[in-house]
Amino acid sequence: MIKKISLVFFICLGLSHFGQSQKQVLPLAKYGDNLSAPLSSKERAFIDEVYGDYADKLIYNNSQRLLLFKDILRNRVVIKRYDAKDLSSLNLLSRVDMVKSKSINSNLQRDYSFDPDNFNPLKYEFGFFSKQRYTYYRVDNTQYLITILPQY
Repeated sequence: MIKKISLVFFICLGLSHFGQSQKQVLPLAKYGDNLSAPLSSKERAFIDEVYGDYADKLIYNNSQRLLLFKDILRNRVVIKRYDAKDLSSLNLLSRVDMVKSKSINSNLQRDYSFDPDNFNPLKYEFGFFSKQRYTYYRVDNTQYLITILPQY
């Protein structure tokens, strides 16, 4: 009986160690060199649009989170027009959920027209922290492609 208990214990211990050694360790985030500049008025407006009265508490007063948002807005969202490509198989922007901060800012609304120069990517659940290498979204009824670059 003691041999069986010991055997089960060592098997469990071995499986536990094997499971832990198989966990994928994510590398540290790589930030661009352009994050030391203060927020532009446009960037601040994007954050305020999504987080409203909670922007100070959730973003501006948290240096790490502010750095993260600067990185997203300055380095990780690329919007380009591709006139000669078939983009029909890509995910549509209209199918991307709005961020969950709707409870923070009940006035947050989906964009019904698209202006690439004033598009606020923070309003949408783009999976900024996904493990995928790149994520692509096509703006409905256009040849615009929104690319989310990986954090790592």
